[in-house]
Amino acid sequence: MHVAMTAAMTAQADAEPIDAHQHYWDPARGDYGWLTPELTTLYRRFLPEDLAPLRARCGVARTVVVQAAPTLEETRYLLDLARADASIAGVVGWVPLDDPQAPEIIADLAQEPKLRAVRPMLQDLPDDNWIATADIARGVQALIAHDLAFDALIFTRHAAALERFLARYPALRVVIDHGAKPPIRDGAAGFDAWAHAIARLARFEQVCGKVSGLATEAGPGWDDDSLRPYIAHLLASFGANRLMWGSDWPVLNLNGDYARWHASAQRVFAHLGAHERAAIFGGNAAAFYRLSAAA
Repeated sequence: MHVAMTAAMTAQADAEPIDAHQHYWDPARGDYGWLTPELTTLYRRFLPEDLAPLRARCGVARTVVVQAAPTLEETRYLLDLARADASIAGVVGWVPLDDPQAPEIIADLAQEPKLRAVRPMLQDLPDDNWIATADIARGVQALIAHDLAFDALIFTRHAAALERFLARYPALRVVIDHGAKPPIRDGAAGFDAWAHAIARLARFEQVCGKVSGLATEAGPGWDDDSLRPYIAHLLASFGANRLMWGSDWPVLNLNGDYARWHASAQRVFAHLGAHERAAIFGGNAAAFYRLSAAA
């Protein structure tokens, strides 16, 4: 699996720039439990026309839009947006993996060509071990059968359970969202535990990492040096052929902005060769998510 994934990613490394992780939402839809009016920066509609000028400024051609509500209705909402907007290269949706009807639900959604992965929002579940203990085998096998990937939204505390899950399903392509949300704002505290967890997860050949969400986890006034040790460890663990850059826009707006984060990531990876940078900023996402070529 690792050899095949590496070859595919290498072949895609000169692909168009792709933002591997961003969101669209409309609070009026009513199923974003975490999105409350108190989050004034985020509590409004964010749609493709809002992101378009930011993408253009940074030279980002297309994006992967990721679910933000644990409902099938939101997944269908994102797929509707994707049908109408060519800038959306793929959708990471949500499905009830532990539902007895999960295989049928996945088979139905998989008819949508832009559905490329699912994400169960593990960070918000009351049981940190859910991914290792829940009755989800039939749902996961359906993901594998339909060539869909899996986004893991975790903190360090979920890593051991995710390891057991990964060992059970070596054929499932998995990406760790936001570098497992390292505790950047805490300084040195927590770095070692996070770094150890990342190194263990990266041993699994079917796993990639997203360099996304790091600005959100950093303290106010973050700069390249604030993020560099975390990005360096992700790079050392996964290598340039298993990392993909994502903005996490508009959540990013809580502690930064699109152009600032994109420019920072470009500088931190500037020591790599052009081929490796092209992979991180687009080619790896295209390969991992099996994204079709732009029209």
